[in-house]
Amino acid sequence: QVQLVESGGGSVQAGGSLRLSCAASGYTFSNYCMGWFRQAPGKEREGVASISAGGGGTSYTDSVEGRFTISRDNAKRTLYLQMNSLKPEDTAMYFCAAGSGALVSRCSDVKRINYWGQGTQVTVSS
Repeated sequence: QVQLVESGGGSVQAGGSLRLSCAASGYTFSNYCMGWFRQAPGKEREGVASISAGGGGTSYTDSVEGRFTISRDNAKRTLYLQMNSLKPEDTAMYFCAAGSGALVSRCSDVKRINYWGQGTQVTVSS
């Protein structure tokens, strides 16, 4: 069955960096877009970044543009999110997600996601 397993979360001070990873198995990873979503307590899950199946297309929510970088290694079946200049408002549970098609737009919304990871907590202190 499909499995998405995140790692790399933790606690950092504002201005610090973290790198999240997501190991995928159980489906043809290179055929589908991937995304990172996050959910803070009491808030809805929101898209953070997405990447097309081949890796050539990316999209970011405005609040992380220029600070976060999404990437993927199809040979290793792994998705990454490099997070720099972290802010307290980045604190949330971060989820890896597999979309319903190859294009980055197929990973831009929770309604277009086929599979979710279990999440990894990111906490940024001021």
